[in-house]
Amino acid sequence: MQLLQHFKELTVQPKNAQELKGLILQLAIQGKLTANWREENPEVEPASVLMKRIQKEKAELVKDKKINKEKPLLEISKDEQAYDLPNGWIWSRVRDSGFTQTGSTPPKKNPENYGNYIPFIGPGDISNKLMRYPTEGLSELGISVGRLIPEDSLMMVCIGGSIGKCNINEIDVSCNQQINTITPILIPTIYIKAVCQSPFFQSNVLDKSSGSATPIINKGKWESLPIPIPPLEEQKEIVKVVEILFKEIEQLEQLTSERIALKEDFVTSVLNQLSTNTTKENWTYLQAHFKPFFNETTNIKKLRETVLQLAVQGKLTADWRTCHPELAEGSHHASELLKRIQEEKAQLVKDKKIKKEKVLPAITEDEIPYELPVGWVWCRLGDASKQITDGEHQTPPRIASGRKLLSAKNVRDGFINYENCDYISEIHYQKSIKRCNPEIGDLLIVSVGGTIGRVSMVTKNISFALVRSVAMVKNQGLEPDYLRWVMNSPLLKDIIESKKRGGAQPCLYLGEIKDFTFPIAPLEEQKAIVEKVNALMELCDGLEQEVRHSQEQSELLMKSCLREVFEGKIKTVL
Repeated sequence: MQLLQHFKELTVQPKNAQELKGLILQLAIQGKLTANWREENPEVEPASVLMKRIQKEKAELVKDKKINKEKPLLEISKDEQAYDLPNGWIWSRVRDSGFTQTGSTPPKKNPENYGNYIPFIGPGDISNKLMRYPTEGLSELGISVGRLIPEDSLMMVCIGGSIGKCNINEIDVSCNQQINTITPILIPTIYIKAVCQSPFFQSNVLDKSSGSATPIINKGKWESLPIPIPPLEEQKEIVKVVEILFKEIEQLEQLTSERIALKEDFVTSVLNQLSTNTTKENWTYLQAHFKPFFNETTNIKKLRETVLQLAVQGKLTADWRTCHPELAEGSHHASELLKRIQEEKAQLVKDKKIKKEKVLPAITEDEIPYELPVGWVWCRLGDASKQITDGEHQTPPRIASGRKLLSAKNVRDGFINYENCDYISEIHYQKSIKRCNPEIGDLLIVSVGGTIGRVSMVTKNISFALVRSVAMVKNQGLEPDYLRWVMNSPLLKDIIESKKRGGAQPCLYLGEIKDFTFPIAPLEEQKAIVEKVNALMELCDGLEQEVRHSQEQSELLMKSCLREVFEGKIKTVL
């Protein structure tokens, strides 16, 4: 049996745990967890005899006026029998195993119906893992009007999004009309719970429910659902085996969660040290252990962020600077690069190609988050770029086809989606590009909405206009990918977070974007940084691919187990 053969392997993926429990319950109610037990215990009383005893008990309860007399249910047809049962088992209906009730809510116009005499259960108090018992419930008067659900009954939500959730009450309770209950006779309630939580029964509940937006199954349909009944002694064995397997799943799940948490804590600690200290030993150690440390997507995401943080601090290229000290001096110094950018901007203003801008304020001591390497300088983003602008503030009317109009939805992580865009006329396009004319090497940044701060580089010679929710940083002299990586770094993300305004619809004004504190490395070092970052991001891509492959393999194995269970091809049993 693949499920048991690969039990631990499947449990390593946390999301598999619930599916594994469902498969175990399915195997249990098919009798496939207790095949060996049946071989060793051939003389047990068959379920048919047990059901006759239950009917006799129910008749006595009716005679003693403890429960109402019920109309007989229809015999189970061949079509209702979802699979063949082992010898000694029978198909029965829910109500044949005990007596059923639907809850009732006493009139609220009489406050004396409510108190703390007995808990009053609603759908929100029931989950497959536990029951919650509200301190406030019904009074003694209220329970005489409502329904008493004896302890050790199975209670199932019969309406809404949580339809099918069920559990056993450990004390006497009452409940509202959104809950169906069965109090079993002679049959262990824990076995009924296993049946009712199984994929087979849950599927039947949904199939027989009415309504789509708010599904509901009434008591009549619910108590008529077919369930498999094994001999009583085998029911007890099933419950024991299920509990053992569930406990093992939960232990493996806990170990997996602890392993992931410990690894995340360790990785976070090492990455923090890399970001705050010049710890070459940590970096060397981490590089040698990338695969075992970074086999969860959360850790790979942290690695990407740290790589960018190290890049903007100059820590990725410390060895490079040692080998090229001359490239941080004289004309190679970042201050000289910044001066050339300013001179080129001044010429563009003189040629009336861009408008003259206000002089940006000098960077204060408080705005400098850390000391830069030799050859680097802090500046304003507006001073390091040719122009920072955005799309038309009055969005032109859309048309069926024409010139592309891009908005925040088109600025994706690492690329621009040109397919899912709107269109405007040629006239409106020509007017738009006077304000904002994107070119290869320019950077788009979402400046309004939920994805505020997301950036993408223009890498293709495709003409498009922009709406106001996207700002554009026109590059002037920086290595394009250096600009992109710095803008994606935690440094700039933190600045964006501190500068953005508004709540549900946050925004960044152009003036605030121009004021961003920005670290400039010498041009040759920018190229070295880009090369290093690209290589490490490629490594991260590979690690993520391995994680996806591992998850896909786990999903394929789980699907194989599902097919094996539900197509009835299992021969090897416990």
